[in-house]
Amino acid sequence: MSTPQVGVIGAGAWGTALAQALASDGSDVLLWAREAELVEAINRDRRNGLYLPGAALAPTVRATNELADLAALPVLLVVVPAQFLASVIAGLPAGTRDLVLCAKGIEAGTGDLMADVAARACPVERLAVLSGPTFAHEVAAGLPTAVTLACGGGRAQWERLSPLLARPALRPYYSDDVVGAEIGGAVKNVLAIACGVVEGLNLGQNARAALIARGYAEMLRFGLARGARAETLSGLCGLGDLVLTCSSTSSRNFSLGLALGQGLTAAEALSGKNSVAEGAATAPVLAELARRDGIQMPIVEAVARLLRGEVPAAEIASDLLARPLRAEQEPAG
Repeated sequence: MSTPQVGVIGAGAWGTALAQALASDGSDVLLWAREAELVEAINRDRRNGLYLPGAALAPTVRATNELADLAALPVLLVVVPAQFLASVIAGLPAGTRDLVLCAKGIEAGTGDLMADVAARACPVERLAVLSGPTFAHEVAAGLPTAVTLACGGGRAQWERLSPLLARPALRPYYSDDVVGAEIGGAVKNVLAIACGVVEGLNLGQNARAALIARGYAEMLRFGLARGARAETLSGLCGLGDLVLTCSSTSSRNFSLGLALGQGLTAAEALSGKNSVAEGAATAPVLAELARRDGIQMPIVEAVARLLRGEVPAAEIASDLLARPLRAEQEPAG
């Protein structure tokens, strides 16, 4: 096995899928997992039975549970859940490398986006964000996928990273709007929960389409207030990802909302799950940031209230429908 150029930190479904996609052309990829037994199973069976059981992994994917094994690699994709990002990458040995952040969320407690979290934990690293409409099982299967690669280092970083990450079925598009890429990914997870609730309440396709459109308006308001560009949020990492995750039970966040709409509590819906629904942690902090900054995000606020168990799903839907009538394009939303 030759020396890998790319490592993947995090062997959940998405991290495993990315490792498989990058290995699809015969490239060597090093995949870090926390659990020693999972590392052993991946290397022995060529499968991640815990998080992505349906995918057969290429022989050039090798797993390790030692972060030090990845220290010399020039590019690391960080695919751990958002709330664990700081603690994991703080354990990386010192070095200068490109960190490509693939988690979609906002850190609880600080309200920081992932690039801010990473910059705090590893201030010398060169940061980029990979985001877009991506179901892990489809990426692992080699189905066509397009993503945004937002490079904090601009074109020079893009020219360094894109040849290492692009594959025939995995097409990155360049952006330098890191904030926009991050906000699109974080907000859409919360909106996907709302769309799952609509499905669980049997409110119909009209209601879901309306919620996607009004949810996108909330994403745009929040993003513009934070310095994101509208064209970023209308692209793959914003509207594209929103449409995907609001439309299928393959989305963990949509599935969580579906369970809530069917009457389960958040604790019941999340119990026993191997994978993480990032929107559950993002919703409360996103709602708080919006309130603090005077940004109207009624759908996000409704999801946060529902997750806290303050009101049942049916009442949340009624409250949203009873909001004052106004122009669709009015800035206040």
